[in-house]
Amino acid sequence: MADRTTNLSMPFILPSQAQKHVTHNEALQALDAVVQLTVEGEATAPPATPAEGARFIVASGAVGAWATHDGQIAAHQDAAWSFFTPKEGWLAWFTSAQKLKIFRGAAWSDLDPSDAALSTLGINTAADSYNRLAVASEASLFTHVGHGHQAKINKSAPADTATLLFQSNWTGHAEMGLAGDNDFSIKVGNGAEWLTALKIRQNGTVSLPHRPKGRAYKTDGTVSPAPDSESGFTTLDQANGGMALGSTLSNGDRTLTVPVDGLYLISCMTAYTSSSNHATGVLRNRAEILFNLWAPAVAPLTISHTQVVTLEAGDELSLRHTGSAQIYNMAGFTQLTLAML
Repeated sequence: MADRTTNLSMPFILPSQAQKHVTHNEALQALDAVVQLTVEGEATAPPATPAEGARFIVASGAVGAWATHDGQIAAHQDAAWSFFTPKEGWLAWFTSAQKLKIFRGAAWSDLDPSDAALSTLGINTAADSYNRLAVASEASLFTHVGHGHQAKINKSAPADTATLLFQSNWTGHAEMGLAGDNDFSIKVGNGAEWLTALKIRQNGTVSLPHRPKGRAYKTDGTVSPAPDSESGFTTLDQANGGMALGSTLSNGDRTLTVPVDGLYLISCMTAYTSSSNHATGVLRNRAEILFNLWAPAVAPLTISHTQVVTLEAGDELSLRHTGSAQIYNMAGFTQLTLAML
């Protein structure tokens, strides 16, 4: 029977051995030195006034009391140095470097990421097979180590998704990134459907798929609106973002309805074949004139005006005519164009 253990080389208490407590205490000292191993660092010579229980890694070229003990663990116990030979796979916390190191290949080295590979990681919350990294915290910090810093989200194929999803009570309300293609998009959701608010294509061009805009006009050719009369529109094209024709006027025309609150660029153009001090006004809610297009007694003549106006959802736009004139109603001649800024 061997008189020492295989791994830690602690002495056995043998049959009929005198002073068994000495052997027992030696084994306890060995356990105290290498279990839950923490070392001050590596050195070639012992410190002048080592603390009781202090442990060091003896560096190559050791001198003094550490001579001939290169690579071993030196533990200061009972005012003397004891030495222990580390084995493959031992772990030690290096207090000077604030690092956990592993003994492999006859040397102490930092743990590689592969040494601590995890299939899931939950920080203050539970991770699962889908959310393999889960963090519950007031904030998460990703910072540099001297230069810049990148956070990367990678997907396998263009049809896959690589996005940031913003939720409220686990319901998604906003998403940004590469969603189903390689164009960058920002989407918003109300819990029932998702709408793309912004899309940046691969060629660098930007589109706003749900930006309210539209062009309204009539196609009845030359007409002579009665003085102090109101007219509207019969056709709406290039419409987007909920822009629509609204209420029906007394002459059968319809108003142009504003879909959402906002700042709008509004443009009105009127084509005259003749005029006698006629003015075409853009009318809001059949009561407020936003601006007028005044035509002097000169014809034919096309007049236009563009203005930025704050409008509210549900506002209805129509045209008010004063004076007398002949107007040519057709797309590209007499029309009202609206686009949200």
